[in-house]
Amino acid sequence: MIDEITEHYRAILEGLGEDPSREGLLDTPKRAAKAMAFLTEGYHQSLDEIVNDAVFESDNDELVMVRDIELYSLCEHHLLPFIGKAHIAYLPAGKVVGLSKIARITDMFARRLQIQENLTLQIAHAVEQVTGAKGVGVVIEAKHMCMMMRGVQKQNSVMSTSVMLGRLRDNHATRQEFLSLIRG
Repeated sequence: MIDEITEHYRAILEGLGEDPSREGLLDTPKRAAKAMAFLTEGYHQSLDEIVNDAVFESDNDELVMVRDIELYSLCEHHLLPFIGKAHIAYLPAGKVVGLSKIARITDMFARRLQIQENLTLQIAHAVEQVTGAKGVGVVIEAKHMCMMMRGVQKQNSVMSTSVMLGRLRDNHATRQEFLSLIRG
């Protein structure tokens, strides 16, 4: 796969009018191919592999939240990065998931070509599936290079998306608790 992607990057450089054989670009196609493979490794991961049986019985029925999970992804429209943070909460229904698994779930879906709206939804459904939670909330705040580097070129714009499932959607008090915890 790396060799094929390397050749495509070489062709892109040539299409831009560059000489891929010049010193500064000599290894760029291969480095770019390896970088793209890493940035999209989420296609080669599964939820079962990521969670790795780290789901535990618990009597806790109060909100569990992980805030400020750093993330980066590639916009599927321009292949430019978007960078931000995710806030994820769930109401356990007899099971909790290992703390690091929430961040790993986020990374698995972020390391695919994405739009932020879908990323938010995918994470929420995955947390719900893994935990069987009574409710799940996900909020993502991100800056998009496709909006900063091209197009309207707005450097300080931040996109926020949210998905609320179950009791985080239906119960106003629970939703407000989650949103107030995000603000710290």
